Amino acid sequence: MMKPNKLSDLSLEKLESKKKTVQSLAIGLGIVMLIACSILFYFAITSKNFALIAVAIGSLMSLMPILISIGQINAEIKSRKSKYL
Repeated sequence: MMKPNKLSDLSLEKLESKKKTVQSLAIGLGIVMLIACSILFYFAITSKNFALIAVAIGSLMSLMPILISIGQINAEIKSRKSKYL
């Protein structure tokens, strides 16, 4: 049994607010992850331990759920705006 889409219960104003919140979270987390991955790449190259490169790339994949969430919010906002036109 699928759970109902929570985004469809929110008003357009709340969706816009949630989009801003999630985007700022994604940007903040993305910057931190980029710095961490840069440090991992540096250590991988200097220590010749190239397994760290795989760890760095794998950790970037942890941003995927937040990017999917942003896409779902954008799709819901777009469908609402097309209804009211």
